[in-house]
Amino acid sequence: MHAPLALRSKIDAVTKSRPKAAWIVLGLVIAAAALAAYFARGPLQTALFGPATAPVILVSGNIEAHQSVLGFKTVQSRIVELPFDEGQWVDSGTLIARLDDSDYRQQVAINEAAIEMQRRQLAAAEQNLSAAEQTVESDVADREFRQQEFDRADMLLKKSAGTVQQRDLTYAALRQSTAAHQRDVALHNAAERQVELAKAAITSATETLKMSQIVLDYTVLRAPFSGVIQVRQAELGEIMVPGTPVVTLADLDHVWLRAYINETDIGKVRYGETATVTTDTYPGKIYTGRVSFISGNAEFTPKSVETHAERVTLVYRIRIDLDNPSHELVPGMPADAKLSALPPSGS
Repeated sequence: MHAPLALRSKIDAVTKSRPKAAWIVLGLVIAAAALAAYFARGPLQTALFGPATAPVILVSGNIEAHQSVLGFKTVQSRIVELPFDEGQWVDSGTLIARLDDSDYRQQVAINEAAIEMQRRQLAAAEQNLSAAEQTVESDVADREFRQQEFDRADMLLKKSAGTVQQRDLTYAALRQSTAAHQRDVALHNAAERQVELAKAAITSATETLKMSQIVLDYTVLRAPFSGVIQVRQAELGEIMVPGTPVVTLADLDHVWLRAYINETDIGKVRYGETATVTTDTYPGKIYTGRVSFISGNAEFTPKSVETHAERVTLVYRIRIDLDNPSHELVPGMPADAKLSALPPSGS
């Protein structure tokens, strides 16, 4: 960088007349060049001042967690057990509430009795089938005998050793035996169908019993995951109808910070970017998180949000997932986050 000719002449004149002043002017020129290099972010800046520190974006918001509203389904009865209150921790599978199940247990008993009755009917049908099979076997033997008698009488008649009457009698007996056999075969087939129907009835009764047992299980409400009871919407002795909330359970193993970022800073944040989160509840403690969601639509600034930067009309909602092994972070807790402002894409 060369000073203009007029400025150089003045510097030379001052140098000859005032040596100290010359050194002062020279220092000012060097300082100006260094500042220009700093703001230009060139190699001289790095040499003189070191690498520039990326600006930090500060956001504020509240801790949120996955919440499930738990209630009884398809059953209606009175709460007889409700051992937990708001703020208490429960493990997965823990009993949250129990309804009076006397009606549903009675239905299970009725269905069990129905299965026993169907099993007895199956046993009777199988006995009838066995008797029908024996009858058919007897009919087969009788028909074979009647056939032999007819054949013998017919042969004797042809040899003029028998009579027409004897042949006709044996023929009539053969026809009667054949009809009896056909009738008993039909009864045997009907007995087989009765056995099949009895087996189907047992299957149906068994499935009905399973359904009544499932409904009975619905009278017990258990925690689907480990968490803390945030809200208890029901009381002991209250009559519950299907779908009525009993408790709200929060999963503290998976929490995040819900915050809003100014529209002017949205291009400086990236998915997966690391963030450091702090709370007033635990001063000095830092929680590590990462940006897992950036809203694609701007919205008006919620009244409850206070940002460190100047409030603007439009903001974008972001989500920062957090590690919470000690379950210190709870839903509703205010928190602040720091993110490194990245340069806009293409710069």
